[in-house]
Amino acid sequence: MEEQIKQIAERIKGLRDIYGITAEDMAKDLAISKELYEQYESGCVDIPVGVLYQIAHKFNVHLSSLLTGEEPRLHVYALTRKGGGVSVERRKEYQYKSLASHFVHKKAEPFLVTVEPNGNDVPVSLNSHPGQEFDFVLEGTLKIVLGDYEVVLNEGDSLYYDSSVPHGMKALNGKPAKFLAMIL
Repeated sequence: MEEQIKQIAERIKGLRDIYGITAEDMAKDLAISKELYEQYESGCVDIPVGVLYQIAHKFNVHLSSLLTGEEPRLHVYALTRKGGGVSVERRKEYQYKSLASHFVHKKAEPFLVTVEPNGNDVPVSLNSHPGQEFDFVLEGTLKIVLGDYEVVLNEGDSLYYDSSVPHGMKALNGKPAKFLAMIL
């Protein structure tokens, strides 16, 4: 995972250099401190998917280009078989699989996300990103913290929300939770 983070950081720094944007301006655009942005770009700190999504949008590139270093090429459809998808290890709390990474001009980013249980005393880590998100629970029970609200979802439940509101997930009942996340 460390090597993947460093490669993503190098791609971001390369894009920023090409566009002639300072690290300070990038930090302002992302609404984070310059120090945190520089940590992201150094490859020493993992970058949340929401931040990567913002960076991809800013540079008008596909999120999968930042994640894999390859441009998507499929125009008609992108098939992902059971167990497939491009693994995106973005945060230690979650395991992401991009389900349409090779499709060009996506209007949404679909991910299969697995959240491992980590105990009741561990706080939910929050993040935010522009746009909206739709989460549909496939397995397990998932607590979603959304701003001042907490919602518990069971298999078959879904939640649609403004993803600029700080949010995070936690698997409940000592079992992993799997859900389909659509970032719009």
